[in-house]
Amino acid sequence: MLTQLGFLDGQTTNPTLISKNPEARRKLEQGKKFTPRETLAFYRGVVNTISGLIPGGSVSIEVYADASTPAEEMLKQGREMFDWIPNAHIKFPTSREGLKAAQQAVKEGLRVNMTLVFSQEQAAAVDVATKGARKSQVFLSPFIGRLDDRGENGMDLIANIIRMYRKGDGHVEVLTASVRNLDHFLYALKLGSDIITAPYDILKRWGDKGFRFPAPTTSMARGE
Repeated sequence: MLTQLGFLDGQTTNPTLISKNPEARRKLEQGKKFTPRETLAFYRGVVNTISGLIPGGSVSIEVYADASTPAEEMLKQGREMFDWIPNAHIKFPTSREGLKAAQQAVKEGLRVNMTLVFSQEQAAAVDVATKGARKSQVFLSPFIGRLDDRGENGMDLIANIIRMYRKGDGHVEVLTASVRNLDHFLYALKLGSDIITAPYDILKRWGDKGFRFPAPTTSMARGE
């Protein structure tokens, strides 16, 4: 991707993406399983490789958490993962416990990426929980593709969050996530999203079109 695009400012990771790594897939297809310790070690190895490729960018690393995981456990994982590489953002879910973890993490100097965002209320909660953070310390990742999947217009959420954040101190950066097509990507650019994370094929299509930026009149109607 670096060779074809000429630049890459960061990479997001999560357990699902890591499980698609060729080495991991070979092991799983052979019927072998990873122990929790092996899983963490494999994840760390992949993250270190990515970090070496883009030392000036950000690499998001996701803690393991389900509905019952307390903030203290997320924070423990986050502290360990943050020490893996010098350019980490730790992904916490934007839940009650995830917000607690992020609030303390930011106080300790960790960089965070608040994920699983589906509402403007969650975005407002992140802004409040991370007050005092420095620029580029906090990312917010609204999942637009998943909103589209359930019949909503995900790009409306991006527009509303950006509009809301403009009234604040700007310490939270909007990372448009779960981008499913080039229209999503281009409209996120038009809205002024701080960051966009997209699959390789979408980034390549953008590059093939000359890295063009959308016209000011570009819109994103429901279903596009």
